Amino acid sequence: MLGNVTNTILHNTLFIKYGLLGLFFNGMFSSFIPIPTEATISALLLGGVNPINVFLVLTISSIIGGYIAYYIGYNGRLLKKLRKTPEKYQQKSASIMAKYGWATVIFFSPWLPIVGDVVSIVAGTKRYNIVKYTITMTTGKTVKAVAIVFFGFYFIHWLVTVLR
Repeated sequence: MLGNVTNTILHNTLFIKYGLLGLFFNGMFSSFIPIPTEATISALLLGGVNPINVFLVLTISSIIGGYIAYYIGYNGRLLKKLRKTPEKYQQKSASIMAKYGWATVIFFSPWLPIVGDVVSIVAGTKRYNIVKYTITMTTGKTVKAVAIVFFGFYFIHWLVTVLR
């Protein structure tokens, strides 16, 4: 069963066809739209793409996406045009930020599904300090990329070894 899942991911032409460029757009958009990058990363790693390249592309694209999300929030007119995020997620993000602190939440936001995607937008609407935002967002996205790519790389290779 697990072998079938691995083959499906590895032979999915969408992932193979767009490669690192596809990961770049996936990583960038996943910063403000809940699109998981894990399937793309898995396909690239299983396909033999260098994990350092995957890490660099994921990190850079996620950081760019974080800035885009911040700008969407900062520019209120743009946010009104793009209002696809339900108000309840924005309120939930704001209340979590108030409770735990902006820096902590922005650092951990890449790990929070849906609510985490809204955190950068809310940071922009609240005009959170861009220097503090940059430090925490960059650190958080880099730590997540390290965890996903390198632990994923070793896990995938272990899984392939076990399934043989």
